[in-house]
Amino acid sequence: MTITVRFAPSPTGRIHVGNIRTALMNFLFAKANGGKFVLRLDDTDMERSTQEFADGIVEDLTWLGLVPDTIEMQSEHFAEYDAAAQKLKDEGFLYACYETADEIERKRRMQRTRGLPPVYDRSALKLTDDEKAALEAEGRKPHWRFKLSGDVIKWIDLIRGDQAIDTKSLSDPVLIREDGTYLYTLPSVVDDIAYGMTHIMRGEDHVTNSGAQIEIFAALGAKSPELAHHPLLVGSDGEKLSKRFGSLSVLGLREEGLEPMAVLSLLAKIGTSDQVEVRQTIGELAEEFAFSKIARAPARFDHKELEGLNAKLLHDTPYEAVVERLAKLGFEEGESLWNAVRGNLQRVEDIAEWWKIVHGPVTPKIEDAEFLSAAEAALPAGEPDAETWGAWTSALKESTGRKGKQLFMPLRQALTGLDRGPEMGTLLSLIGEARARARLKGETA
Repeated sequence: MTITVRFAPSPTGRIHVGNIRTALMNFLFAKANGGKFVLRLDDTDMERSTQEFADGIVEDLTWLGLVPDTIEMQSEHFAEYDAAAQKLKDEGFLYACYETADEIERKRRMQRTRGLPPVYDRSALKLTDDEKAALEAEGRKPHWRFKLSGDVIKWIDLIRGDQAIDTKSLSDPVLIREDGTYLYTLPSVVDDIAYGMTHIMRGEDHVTNSGAQIEIFAALGAKSPELAHHPLLVGSDGEKLSKRFGSLSVLGLREEGLEPMAVLSLLAKIGTSDQVEVRQTIGELAEEFAFSKIARAPARFDHKELEGLNAKLLHDTPYEAVVERLAKLGFEEGESLWNAVRGNLQRVEDIAEWWKIVHGPVTPKIEDAEFLSAAEAALPAGEPDAETWGAWTSALKESTGRKGKQLFMPLRQALTGLDRGPEMGTLLSLIGEARARARLKGETA
């Protein structure tokens, strides 16, 4: 059996970190088991779904490295859904209902006032053919409900453990609207059967739906895939994330200059028993993935934690991994600079600030001109190399008696205009003799 999983967003907007966490779990599980990861675009809502959003979802997944093995569009499979619906009608699982939304809501209110659960009363099953014809003559069009068994549906959830849904407590779900369009449920089940899905991983807000979906699988002559329902992702304030919260969309994170592996590392580790640490490759995350590690409590997404991971990732990123990106930023000969400053970067684009520190112009920060004059006189002639800083500061220590911060801080402030930054030995060799001497004299260079 080939492990086959799917990520099934609707192309009605850009995906956010909550969506990506679900996609990532599916992807890691598939790759850890030599399986298949399917992107299924649930675009049956023809009014709200757009090609632009569909393309955006593919773009976001590709940027993250979660490249699907296949891409499916539900809008291309209406014939299959029609055939499944007809089968369910023919076998008595789908039945026509004619109540309006207002009439159904009135029924629910009456049930609540009587202390009853607001479950659909199946009154449509009692309609005669003549009564149905009369309702349709009034201009009413039916919506179609799936008749649940009333049994207790049980399964072993790969995250939540033993689960049981009493279908008597549920309304028969509407699968087809009055206008003939499908709700999510039936196309999803038909696709999962057609594509050979072995596992379904999704948010815990779908647990109750699973009871009905398991019965639809059975009605269509198939067995439900194994199920895993993970806790939802919340913000650092505990509030549920929204796909309209643009700063947490994948597009927003990309525009911020954050690294894909920083995003994936955080989403893979929060809400699990693993320590939140950055990983360099998706393969490492796949090796470490296990359902048993996923906690039952909601996972908190903290943007500051993401930024910290992003910085740690860059600190360990070799030049070869960013050379093409640096070239696009105009730093084609940036290996020495990258190796010198990567430990101080928050974003790759931040290298531009350090390029300016090296090449100028920089306004020196001068607090002790006399000491800096002596330092300029003691600076060895010729272009600095890896040994220059150590030899120079040792000589200054000997001649001035200064040491520690009193020795090094004035030199850093004069040479870079900053109080902190990368190791100065490497920076000095990049700044060069002429600029170094000018800055030690207090000149903008």
